[in-house]
Amino acid sequence: MLREDYSVWRCGRHDLSLARPRVMGILNVTPDSFSDGGENLDPERAVDRALEMLDEGADIIDVGGESTRPGHKAVTPDLEAERVVPVVRGILAKAPSAIVSIDTRHAEVAKVCARLGASILNDVNGFTDPAMAQVATECGCGCLVMHWGKLNGASSRRSVTLDSARPARAVPASTRRFTLPEEAPIMREIMGFLGDQARVLMRAGVPHESICVDPGAGFDKDANRDVVIQRATKKLTSMGYPVACAVSRKRFVGAVSGVVEPNGRDSASVGVALSAVEAGARILRVHDVAGTVQALNSYWAVAKNDPRQGFISLGSNVGDRVRNLSRAVRLINEIPLTCVVQVSRAYETEPAYGIATPVANAVAEIRTELHPIVLVDALMDVENKLQRIRDPRLAGHGPRTIDCDLCWIEDEQHAGAKLTLPHPHLGERDYVLVPMEDLMHDPARFLIHAGVPVYAPHDRVGHVVAELGELDWQ
Repeated sequence: MLREDYSVWRCGRHDLSLARPRVMGILNVTPDSFSDGGENLDPERAVDRALEMLDEGADIIDVGGESTRPGHKAVTPDLEAERVVPVVRGILAKAPSAIVSIDTRHAEVAKVCARLGASILNDVNGFTDPAMAQVATECGCGCLVMHWGKLNGASSRRSVTLDSARPARAVPASTRRFTLPEEAPIMREIMGFLGDQARVLMRAGVPHESICVDPGAGFDKDANRDVVIQRATKKLTSMGYPVACAVSRKRFVGAVSGVVEPNGRDSASVGVALSAVEAGARILRVHDVAGTVQALNSYWAVAKNDPRQGFISLGSNVGDRVRNLSRAVRLINEIPLTCVVQVSRAYETEPAYGIATPVANAVAEIRTELHPIVLVDALMDVENKLQRIRDPRLAGHGPRTIDCDLCWIEDEQHAGAKLTLPHPHLGERDYVLVPMEDLMHDPARFLIHAGVPVYAPHDRVGHVVAELGELDWQ
């Protein structure tokens, strides 16, 4: 299908599709960050907050152990590592497929976190330290290159004198002023630096597709310059790298919105972020993940024509099982911005994962324009309408009128308790792979190409034992 953007940000073992914007949740493990210092200083609490952000829809968790607010006090690499290492380890222990970014300017910290499984290095110094470039090359992580430096050659306002050929009639310079500084020198400085540092990384061996750039909102820039930079987002995207928008709760957001307290700037931050997305930014670094994801999903669904292919596994072992499957497909077909393309036959399968009785299974192929987090909520509603009862003692493996598992969505990967994509057990389930053969020629090859490991038939679970016929869903 046609897409506006086919780019991918290669981050270690993850190839993050940028066909739609991605949300990077900020996790400050510091006592002195400008808006949330101390909230997540305890490692256990920080890990819980990371998992919460994943369930809210964050695609990336950005862990930082050193505040960079104005007037911040630098910390040693040892202290920073003491703060962030337990958090990175804890996140990946509980969500192994999560994309974790480490926000650090210290090569020692970056190296340790990369070994633990962090996939992105977010360097506020823009990889000006050769040791950071070396770590990036060795670990294969994605690199977020940020601009931080005082801008030269551009005053905050420019005065001009009219009719300078006739001094006697000249209008005083102070009566003719512009609200913002000139864009050209500011963007030459920022784009020049970002381009130079990207080339430094590539010369060191970092692939082009692993590099993302960030103009560094608020880092030695006043509100006027930050607005100029945000308005020039489209110029930044013309450099050929993914662009990050990291404006969350920044001072300039307060200046344009009139909100003094940083914690009150979330709505205003979303407004600026959506403007950046419309201009081509694809990574949004935010504090308020839930609010940003909600606004971004709504905006994207209405503004963009972006249907995705997906597969939903359906199972029932209570009552009229085939009828339950048919009713579920009809309800899925009624989900907004979603349609069922085709459905496999129903199959009798061996019980698996502690289920006591044989199961009737099928697979539905869909097209959807909903965010996966939104879609999984809609599937839960389908289960509720068909009166599925969940016994917490059986960990989701008890009897069910219907089970709707979102297995795979085109260009999507996600980690979290609420949803993991692709489904972590997709390649081992005979009761998914065999029905998929009704929908495509070679599902194993399709999934392997999509990065999903597929088990040999004799090594799978829930083997198909009989065919139960067509589903009546249209």
